[in-house]
Amino acid sequence: MEIILEFPEVLRLIEDRSAAFRAAIASAPDLDVQVPTCPDWTLRELAQHLGDGRRRQAAIVAAGPGAEPPARTDPKGAPTAPRDREALDAWLAESTELMLDAMREAGPDRGCWTWWGRSQAPETSGAVARHQIQEIAVHTYDVQLTQGAAQPLPTDVAVEGVDEFLTTVSATTVPWPFKPATIDLHATEGRSWRLTLDADGVRCDDLAAGAEPGDLAMRGTASELVLYFYARVPLDGLETIGDTEPMEQLADWDPNQ
Repeated sequence: MEIILEFPEVLRLIEDRSAAFRAAIASAPDLDVQVPTCPDWTLRELAQHLGDGRRRQAAIVAAGPGAEPPARTDPKGAPTAPRDREALDAWLAESTELMLDAMREAGPDRGCWTWWGRSQAPETSGAVARHQIQEIAVHTYDVQLTQGAAQPLPTDVAVEGVDEFLTTVSATTVPWPFKPATIDLHATEGRSWRLTLDADGVRCDDLAAGAEPGDLAMRGTASELVLYFYARVPLDGLETIGDTEPMEQLADWDPNQ
């Protein structure tokens, strides 16, 4: 697979999307409204989730390799986000910086615990950083959508996000339990990928030039593809050619069960 972004650029995009998230939270008239795409949370609870999650990732990266994530050191559990707007903004900024500091200290190749041991993504701080871009970017979209001002993911974030999702979330060595299939995904920005689903699991590769068409082809902007992956937009919002059943099965399948 082609490496899209170098580690310093990954960290820069984390900073960029974190700033966008904070700006969206700061501009929200009411933080106690429900988030349509995260219906169990209000905007305030989403901010709590994002801030605590980045602090948790900082601890995971700093702990290095392990079969389990490190235990929380605070007996009270997750820290509570401040209710004051200015204090909340500072807390979110600090949360991101704690995670970035841990990643800079570790570098991209140091091992750490991850939940994706059977995927194509390595269990390293660099892979964690790649995934963090997408978590923060998608939750920024959630906040914007709640205010009726949803924006597409930035192109560099979204193209990186398609590749990251397919290799980290979709790929697995767990045998595919359904009919074998190939799914081709085309971003209008110019990159294409192929998912192969068979008895060896699910694999992602760059789609070779001149390859025979797969069982399903999906096309959209990279932002539309990422937002579909994270269940923010429906499949019928993308251009599809062929049988959509393999993608629907993949979306519903949990290889860990």
